[in-house]
Amino acid sequence: MIRHTVAFRLRHAPGSEQEREFLRAALALAEIPGVERFEQLRQTSGKNAFHFGFSMEFADEAAYTRYNAHPTHTGFVAERWVPEVEDFLELDYQPLTGRE
Repeated sequence: MIRHTVAFRLRHAPGSEQEREFLRAALALAEIPGVERFEQLRQTSGKNAFHFGFSMEFADEAAYTRYNAHPTHTGFVAERWVPEVEDFLELDYQPLTGRE
């Protein structure tokens, strides 16, 4: 299993219609085959400058690779993410089994 996460800050004013539209558009990512447990998250801590997060899981590396190449994902990145996200941090995890 791979858990794909990204924390980010938008260029839009907090609470703006542009912010809401971005988050609505991002829901399309949940419909990509292989995406499991998609969540949109709001940052509540002052320990970093990010405002939102997305989290999703994939059964394996192949599902994650298909997601990255899927036209819905590549289109969202080109049309929404690149022009609207001011800063981000992407983290991808695999669970430890306790044997490492």
